Amino acid sequence: MAKLAHRGRIQTSRGRVAAVPKPKFNEFSMSMTDLDVQESELRLIPGLDEEVGDTLRRVKAASSDPRPRLVDTTMLYAPKSGGVKRYLLSKKAWLEQNRPGVAHTLVVPGARHHVKGDGIVTLHATKLPFGDGYRWPSSVKRWGAWVAAMKPTVIEAGDPYTPGQGALEAGQRAGCPVVGFCHSDPASLAALHFGEWAKKPVEKRWAKLFSQFDRVVSPSRFIASRLEEAGVRDIVIRPLGVEIDTFRPDRRDRDWLLQKTGLPAHARLLCFAGRPAKEKNIDVLIEAVQKLGDPYYLVLVGAGTGLPTEDRVISLPYERDPKAVARIIASCDAFVHANDREPFGLIVLEAMACGRPVVGVNAGGVAETVNASVGELARSADPDDYAQAVEALFARDIEALGQAARMHTVENFAWNRVFQDLSMVYADVSGEAAFVQPSEAWAVH
Repeated sequence: MAKLAHRGRIQTSRGRVAAVPKPKFNEFSMSMTDLDVQESELRLIPGLDEEVGDTLRRVKAASSDPRPRLVDTTMLYAPKSGGVKRYLLSKKAWLEQNRPGVAHTLVVPGARHHVKGDGIVTLHATKLPFGDGYRWPSSVKRWGAWVAAMKPTVIEAGDPYTPGQGALEAGQRAGCPVVGFCHSDPASLAALHFGEWAKKPVEKRWAKLFSQFDRVVSPSRFIASRLEEAGVRDIVIRPLGVEIDTFRPDRRDRDWLLQKTGLPAHARLLCFAGRPAKEKNIDVLIEAVQKLGDPYYLVLVGAGTGLPTEDRVISLPYERDPKAVARIIASCDAFVHANDREPFGLIVLEAMACGRPVVGVNAGGVAETVNASVGELARSADPDDYAQAVEALFARDIEALGQAARMHTVENFAWNRVFQDLSMVYADVSGEAAFVQPSEAWAVH
């Protein structure tokens, strides 16, 4: 990373916006911001005309708000979504409380066209087979028209798929800058799922799309380096954060969890919460706990769905309520995470905020948030290496490590700090001072 920093293409500092500059995009395009999105552009399939028309009317009514508007759009949002969904909902809550001069809309796929009162717009999209509830929008142009109908000041695209491409269409149409937040490495995922032959074509397409954004945000040095390797420029690193009031140590109730799982008091409880995706390396966690044997047990929250019964593995259902997730994590002894290609690992921060030490792998984004003061890093995602790292953790004072993990998270990854930094990015690309004006500036005297 020293080489990358020397070349000046990746920004990691928390700079201030002293004077908000003029936006980069073509001033001529500003004349297009008042264009009218027609209902005929948005019809998807027969039978949805009334639903589409009602949604469009509600969108246009909301867009009459004179405040500058941030529009977030992504397909990485589903009933059982993890970190990206929590990031977006936390941002929405933070903006409402801390940036009242900014309007915020979230546009995501759903079962139907609908505008919710909390500023979330769902657009009908087909559910992916075996996609754990995720949906794939079919038309880039229609998606772009919907986003443009919000009259955005800044758009943030959270994926390189249809919504990400639609965000670029909307930016051209509405005459506003578009920020790309890179939450994943699709090239590496393609190689993992389909073979190395799939990596280069996906990487090329990924780089082409992200090179079109006015600014690219990466949650970690790991993803920033992957973007740089693919030829993407104008990257800023802004780590994600954690809701420290939701994920906290006092949710710990170990006796409750032991009773719930039927495990003995001497059990050493390892926990992982997340989707049962291949890249999560759940099999490494299972094999490692089997190698460790008594008294270790692995508690999988959501990630054990569909897996066969395994010795020393307790599968709990997916929990929609973050407080319920926090209670389970806090009640375990340590959190385990074996993904060696993790872009960031928000759940790791949430575990640390719960006062639990973490065992990760010395690779990917997790290696940037977990160090010897808060846990252990395995040499690799090999089950033997991972089991050794778990044993090394329990040879130490895990309660002291957990306390240090909580302190480290509060000091460095509270959402308030994260969103202040992101707001400076939005102000920089748009020229809108409202993104950096705190709530006090809008107080009525």
